[in-house]
Amino acid sequence: MIIGIDIGGTSITCGTVVEKKLTETVNIPTQAHLDADGVFNILLSGIDKLMTKEVKAIGVGVPGLIEESEGRVLNINNIPSWKNFPLKERLEAHYGVPTFVNNDANCFALGTKHFGKGEKYKSFVAIVLGTGVGAGIIINDKIQSGILCSAGEVGCIPYLDADYEAYCGSAFFSELNGASGKELADRVAKGDVAAKEVFCSYGNHLGSLISNLIFTLSPEAIILGGSISKSFDVFEPGIRAALDRFPFPVISSKVEIVHDQLDNIAVLGAVGLYYNSL
Repeated sequence: MIIGIDIGGTSITCGTVVEKKLTETVNIPTQAHLDADGVFNILLSGIDKLMTKEVKAIGVGVPGLIEESEGRVLNINNIPSWKNFPLKERLEAHYGVPTFVNNDANCFALGTKHFGKGEKYKSFVAIVLGTGVGAGIIINDKIQSGILCSAGEVGCIPYLDADYEAYCGSAFFSELNGASGKELADRVAKGDVAAKEVFCSYGNHLGSLISNLIFTLSPEAIILGGSISKSFDVFEPGIRAALDRFPFPVISSKVEIVHDQLDNIAVLGAVGLYYNSL
């Protein structure tokens, strides 16, 4: 039994996995306004609901910069009090089991690797499409965390007049096109041609990002997740149009573009931190 934890600024989700099956989950408010110990105690209250003597490890996904070997949280925008917070040390001291801490996008990649559509690939890039745009990189079946678990911050790469996050995250819809992605998706479902064109344009921008990742890493697959990816069928043609312009089709044609909307993938990915350590 492994406990996986997804820590967000609004809520914390904890779950137990036995033989690669999610058996139970608990969701609690983060109460991110509290001091460091206050937020930590909230986390403990969630873990306590699942902890038994059968638990052999804990994995934690955190949306911020992590000193991986120490499991120290250096910074989380949504939890201001967790600056240089020794999360791994504190959890291991409290529960007496090995604990692994990493960036949430890396956990998404490990979730799809060990539980989802990434199982069939040795090397792939998993991109989370939501408010932000982040990625986890799997090479030869292992996560590539980089310095401070910052590898895969692809949304920060400069693009056009801003960066890829501006054109591949939720701001593309709300700020550049005047409606949320969900609102536009609902309009597409009703046959709105203009809304469909917005998604096609979005797919073109995302295809540009994917092209750069192919140039850089030449992965077997690009796996897409996150809230925006629910509209994959609508923006996939835009991705394909962008990849049609890739100068070496003998390479790009071999890279599979996959959508993986696995339930509780963030929790499963945190459990994947344990598998990644074996």
